[in-house]
Amino acid sequence: MSKTQKTAVVTGASTGIGYGCVEKLVAKKWHVFAAVRKEEDAKRLTDAFGDSVTPLFMDVTDQPAIDKAAAQVREALGGRTLNGLVNNAGVAVAGPILELPIEDFERQIAINLTGQLRVTQAFGPLLGADLELEGPPGRIVMMSSMAGEMGAPFLAPYAASKHGLEGLSKSLRRELNVFGIQVIVIGPGAVSTPIWAKSDEVDVSGYENSVFYDALVGLRNYMSSMGEKGFPPSKIADRVYRAFTDAKPRFRYAIVPQRFTNWTLPKLLPARKVDEIVTKRLGLTQRFRTKP
Repeated sequence: MSKTQKTAVVTGASTGIGYGCVEKLVAKKWHVFAAVRKEEDAKRLTDAFGDSVTPLFMDVTDQPAIDKAAAQVREALGGRTLNGLVNNAGVAVAGPILELPIEDFERQIAINLTGQLRVTQAFGPLLGADLELEGPPGRIVMMSSMAGEMGAPFLAPYAASKHGLEGLSKSLRRELNVFGIQVIVIGPGAVSTPIWAKSDEVDVSGYENSVFYDALVGLRNYMSSMGEKGFPPSKIADRVYRAFTDAKPRFRYAIVPQRFTNWTLPKLLPARKVDEIVTKRLGLTQRFRTKP
């Protein structure tokens, strides 16, 4: 790693969007600190990209591991600032919210929201909040989702985490302006990644006696098809690179397949009409009522 080489940290780098970001940045001659949890993932990255990648072993819910990774990056930078942070790590938890085990919801928030805050606090000084470092301020890319502005039945935990990430990012952007650190949100729609490709493996057997079961199975099948029709991770990675390098990046980018149908139209229609379309598609039209 040369003293003039651009550098970035990417979380969730083992597969999908994270791996695509590593690939894109390395192709542009950046050095990437790629956060993974397993030795085999680290080996796959170094086999593919050689010395252009430094693996960081950390889980975004493990504060000591995050702090250790930040110290490792600080040492490698040798007094220089970090140019970019991609907060990409995340999972998707599904289930009817009235029946969802509360620990599943807490796990979703711990990874997708609190975990992003943990990482941002740890690496924020390296991006320029530490005024003793030399170099320009870096930028933060928050990987949100179409769910960050829209809700979907049975994806309430995921939508809540992404709505929270959007609010966190807006506040953070204004706070970090004092250091010149920009915060950019990217909100993909369907992307061909394991987070959706494994949706057909989601175990819904625990809800077999639920009134929501048939609709939940229908959503699981729909999610699986979304993964097949989604954008490749490289398309999202292209936007991440532009967010890091454009002179004046936008605050938020929506990258959604079939954009008019899946994004523009639902935002133009009255919310009640959108609810009617979604609930009818999943068989969630009203069938029960309380006694007067």
